[in-house]
Amino acid sequence: MSDSDGKKTLGLGGGSRSGNVKQSFSHGRTKNVVVETKRKRVVVPKQGAGKSSAGGTARTGDPSRRPAGISDAEMERRLKALQAAKAREVVEAREREAEEIRRAEERDRLRAEKEQKEREQREAEERARAKAEEEERKRAEEEAAAKRAAAVVVAAPEQQQPAERKPESSPRGGIKPAPQEPVQRKSEREREQQARAPRSKAHDEGRRAGKLTLNQALTGGEGGRQRSMAAMKRKQERARLKAMGAMEREKIVREVQLPDTIVVSELANRMAERVADVVKSLMNMGMMVTQNQPIDADTAELIIEEFGHKAVRVSDADVEDVIQQEADKPEDLQPRPPVITIMGHVDHGKTSLLDAIRNTNVTSGEAGGITQHIGAYQVQTKDGAVLTFLDTPGHAAFTSMRSRGAQVTDIVVLVVAADDSVMPQTIEAINHAKAAKVPMIVAINKIDKPAANPTKVRTELLQHEVVVEQMSGEVQDVEVSAVTGEGLDELLEAIALQAEILELKANPNRAAEGAVIEAQLDVGRGPVATVLIQNGTLRQGDIFVVGEQYGKVRALVNDKGERVQEAGPSVPVEVLGLNGTPEAGDVLNVVETEAQAREIAEYRHNVAKEKRAAAGAATTLEQLMKKAKDDENVSELPVVVKADVQGSAEAIVQALEKVGNDEVRVRVIHSGVGAITETDIGLAEASGCPVIGFNVRANASARAAANQKGVEIRYYSVIYDLVDDVKAAASGLLSNEIRENFIGYAEIKEVFKVSGVGKVAGCLVTEGVARRSAGVRLLRDNVVVHEGTLKTLKRFKDEVSEVQSGQECGMAFENYDDIRPRDVIEIFEREEVERKLA
Repeated sequence: MSDSDGKKTLGLGGGSRSGNVKQSFSHGRTKNVVVETKRKRVVVPKQGAGKSSAGGTARTGDPSRRPAGISDAEMERRLKALQAAKAREVVEAREREAEEIRRAEERDRLRAEKEQKEREQREAEERARAKAEEEERKRAEEEAAAKRAAAVVVAAPEQQQPAERKPESSPRGGIKPAPQEPVQRKSEREREQQARAPRSKAHDEGRRAGKLTLNQALTGGEGGRQRSMAAMKRKQERARLKAMGAMEREKIVREVQLPDTIVVSELANRMAERVADVVKSLMNMGMMVTQNQPIDADTAELIIEEFGHKAVRVSDADVEDVIQQEADKPEDLQPRPPVITIMGHVDHGKTSLLDAIRNTNVTSGEAGGITQHIGAYQVQTKDGAVLTFLDTPGHAAFTSMRSRGAQVTDIVVLVVAADDSVMPQTIEAINHAKAAKVPMIVAINKIDKPAANPTKVRTELLQHEVVVEQMSGEVQDVEVSAVTGEGLDELLEAIALQAEILELKANPNRAAEGAVIEAQLDVGRGPVATVLIQNGTLRQGDIFVVGEQYGKVRALVNDKGERVQEAGPSVPVEVLGLNGTPEAGDVLNVVETEAQAREIAEYRHNVAKEKRAAAGAATTLEQLMKKAKDDENVSELPVVVKADVQGSAEAIVQALEKVGNDEVRVRVIHSGVGAITETDIGLAEASGCPVIGFNVRANASARAAANQKGVEIRYYSVIYDLVDDVKAAASGLLSNEIRENFIGYAEIKEVFKVSGVGKVAGCLVTEGVARRSAGVRLLRDNVVVHEGTLKTLKRFKDEVSEVQSGQECGMAFENYDDIRPRDVIEIFEREEVERKLA
């Protein structure tokens, strides 16, 4: 608290229970002690300026100077509190002084450490500078020595004179010492030393000025943001080059890859030149272009040569060079399991035979007991040998599937039923095997049936140049029964023997390469491809390109449904991780990066799109007119096809394209794999066609859209029924056939003129019958002169509907009167016959 006369109050003993004790000062002299209690304020007078007893208690003997109402004990207590407050002040002051001393010592220590570091850094820089100077001095000495050696070589012819070569003798009979170094050489050395001394000092100052010290880095420097070490090094390098005489930088000649067309900015980037310089060069050639405009390869090549670089022509097809692999070394090849394809006519027991070998039952899962897909399986025999089997469909629509099976196989097992002999698809399988140049083994199945005749099968095979061993040929034949299991061991033994002869080998330690056997769009897993690895090893995580699609292997599933980490040669696996459904028969190649795979897939997609556009386009005016005329005369049945796997979709499309003739044809607007979606329904509605689902169903939204828009959805599980129904629908587009049935002939005997009617022919029906509703032709000398209908048919005076043979009648033609005696009237009827496609 402060008084009005300028008194300063110092708080003491603020924590006491009795109150606060304060000492009041005025002009540097102590006057009173003020004690503030919770109830009242008491002023304690002092007897002297700061006088107290040795024990720390004030003199209290004079009652007149003591404030009224304060006892001796209270006064003693208050004085003790005042003394304790003063003692605390002294202790706090000492602590503050000790803290200040400690902080000062810490600052001195940090300053000393910093100075020590700076001193060490300066010493290191001085040592480095001294070392550099020493190296520079040695280099100067070496250069001087080289100059002296060159001077000696130049002066050698002059030194060969006898007067100079002969040393002068001293008066004492000795030889005079060698002459001192020439004055010119000495002056050169002095000039070098004089030039080096001031240069090193200035150089040191320049080097020190641009260096970043530890102190500058820690304190942030004077100006805040400083240059980086790289910038300082560049500055020093420029200064050094400037001091050495600013040498001209050597131009780097680059090989510039040049496609068919290239953008100006990309061309400048590949040449490492400024875009403005390239645009200027093009303008000098008369081409007003900007940096974003493309130019042709010839112009770009001129620009590249003008800038001193080399042009390397490339094409879009070069992107596939990354998948071209070298031939394997013989020491890297290892034995691999054989790939056996089961082929034959439909219902000859191919899948049943394979089930007997695998001890499974696949046939029960096929619609109608007919194989609709290619199945890939691995079987381990009793001897421990591993065999890979491919089961192909036998139906006529699956020609492409059988062809693919023959292309990726090592051995073909031709299954022929002993009770059915050689059939059309059996002949086709023989042709596929011969075209693929693979060995064949004939399995004569169903020998357990009473009507089995294996000899007839062997005989009929001779007609197709297949001579079995029992007929003194080279083709192995085995009689088997898938029901009883008879002959299965002999069949496996024949396969093992044939595989041993082939000596099948592959290199598993390389990037994988395989063929797509089947592909489908699976709900939940996305696009799935069944791939047969032909060379190398496919591992989880590999990046690959297959046809127009690419992807990264997310998972590998073998034929037993188990997940595996890798698949070697001759191993069939399901590959997950594609970005789309590939075509069956596409080749799978592993590449290094996803960018390469994407680039290759995009290139292949563009090429395929151009091919499809070129195939459907007319190239000349005549072709365009002919195509337009054909389209007018041909009725089309458009359909949308969705199947469960890619191979089935391809087979259905090929089968439907064969349906039709010159008047009607089936056009597949869209085909794909997977469930029927709302997009398919929209496409079908726009085209006015049905949607055909083969082993797939429409989802809920697609069904609702189909009911709303009136689009027909047909489901099939057997390809026979699908093709037959489409044929029947296409047959409905055919116009009915008009057939003429001749029912009679009549000869004109006489011509009469009747008023109101015109000319009437008196006729005799010579053959058949004459009907009023029939059509007639008038023949004169066996030449048709008129064709029309009858206006009237009378017998005597009555109008009749028909006249029998041998009777006379009167006939009049509709709108025709040029009739003569002895003309012949041909009477016929027309009927429409509904046509069907074969």
